[in-house]
Amino acid sequence: MNVVFLSGGSGKRLWPLSNDTQSKQFLKLLKNERGEYESMVQRVMRQLISVQPNARVFVSSNATQADILRRHLGDVEMILEPTRRNTFPAIVLAAAYLYYISDLDENEVFIVCPIDAFAEVEYYVKLTELEYLVSTGRCEIGLLGADPTFPTEKYGYILQKNDRVIRFVEKPPENEAEQLISCGALWNCGVFALKIGYVLRCARKYIEFDSYESLCEQYSKLPGISFDYEVVEKETSINALTYNGVWKDIGTWSTLTEVMGDDSIGEYVHVSESCHNTHILNMLNIPIIAQDLADMVVVACHDGILVSSKRGTGTSYFRPLTEKINLRPMYEQRRWGDYRILEYKRSNNTSSIVKRLRVEAGKEISYQYHSRRCEAWVVISGKGILTIDGIDTVVAPGNVVSIPKLTKHSLLAATDMELIEVQLGSGELEEVKENIVSDLT
Repeated sequence: MNVVFLSGGSGKRLWPLSNDTQSKQFLKLLKNERGEYESMVQRVMRQLISVQPNARVFVSSNATQADILRRHLGDVEMILEPTRRNTFPAIVLAAAYLYYISDLDENEVFIVCPIDAFAEVEYYVKLTELEYLVSTGRCEIGLLGADPTFPTEKYGYILQKNDRVIRFVEKPPENEAEQLISCGALWNCGVFALKIGYVLRCARKYIEFDSYESLCEQYSKLPGISFDYEVVEKETSINALTYNGVWKDIGTWSTLTEVMGDDSIGEYVHVSESCHNTHILNMLNIPIIAQDLADMVVVACHDGILVSSKRGTGTSYFRPLTEKINLRPMYEQRRWGDYRILEYKRSNNTSSIVKRLRVEAGKEISYQYHSRRCEAWVVISGKGILTIDGIDTVVAPGNVVSIPKLTKHSLLAATDMELIEVQLGSGELEEVKENIVSDLT
C-alpha cells in the first residue's frame, strides 16, 4: 500500500500556537495511550503503521516544513513542492514522484490522506478496502466518508446512490446539513484512492512532461485549485466507503479542546473551581489565573495571547483579526532542537535578534554561513563540538563564540545544549537555505 499524507498547509487557524513555520499538525497537544503528548502528525503515523505495517509512506509538503517533519517523524520520505500551492498540484506532484522517482507502475494505486485528521485506528483499516475498490476497476476514485453524528456547517458532505457518489455539498448551513444526513450523506474525510496514471493524465490537460524534474519546472502552470474542485467533482466514476467511528477535522480551538484530555497545559496555570468547560494553554513562564469563566479558551505563548469563547462563532472566525498581525514567529522547531526569540529589533540600517537555542544531544546544526549577518554565541549549558572554517573546538558553559559574516560554522551537541545567540545585520535576517554548505543532520 502506498500512502501519501498531505502536510502542506500553514496559517493561523490555531493562532497563536500555529503560524507559517509551525502549522497546527505539529502542535504537541494530544495524548497517546501512555499519557505522553504527541503531535497530530505523530498520532496519524503511529495509527497507520499499527494497522498497515507494510505501507510505504510519503509526506507531501514544502521546504519550510522539511525540518520540523523530520523532527516529528524521523527519516520519512518527503515530496517537497517547488512552491506552495493547493491540493491539485500537490497530488499531481506526488503521482509524478511515485512514477518517475519511485518507479511504480502507472496502474498502481496510492491513497491520499490529510495528515491532521483525528480518528480511530479503524479509519486506517478501511484504507485496504479503499485501495481494492480502485485496483479492481470498480471506480476511478475511491473516497472515505465518516458517518455523521450531528449536523454541522464545518464539514463537506458526500451523497451516494446505488453505490455511486452523485453529489458533493461543501459546508452547507446547519438546516441543510440535517436534511443531507437524513438522506444518508457522509462527512467528506478528504481521503482519495487513485491510480498514478489517472492523476498524471489529469495533469497533462495543462502541461506536457516526461520526468519528475520537468513537472517541477512547470509546477506553477498547474491550476492552484483543490483536487476536489478540479478532479473529484467532475468525475462520475466514484465510490465512497463509510467509516463508522470518531472523526474530527481539528481546525479550531473548540474542536481541539474536545480531544485534548486535559483542561490545562503548561506550568503556572491556576484554574478556579468556578470555571466550566474552560481550557488554558500556557507556554510562558508566567502565571495565569482563571476565575468564573465558562466555555472559554485561553492560549498564551511568545507569539501572542488568545482569549475566546467556544460559543457562537467563537474560535472559528477570528482569521480577519489574525491577518492584521504581521510579525515573524517567535518560536520554531528544527531537526536539531528548537529556538525562541527573546528580542527582535529593526531600524533603518540594522536588525538584531536575540535567540535562546536548545540543541539536543547527538544533533547538529548544519555547516553554513551567512552573508548578511554576524553572530555571537554564549554557551549556557551542555558541551559540544564547534566547527569554524573546518577547525573543531570543544565548547562548554561560559564560552563565547564570535562568528563574522561569511564564516562557515556548525555545532554538534555532545550533550543537550542551550545557547544564547545574538544576530546583527541588515534586512529581516531570515535563514537562507542556499548558504548551507552541508546538511549533516
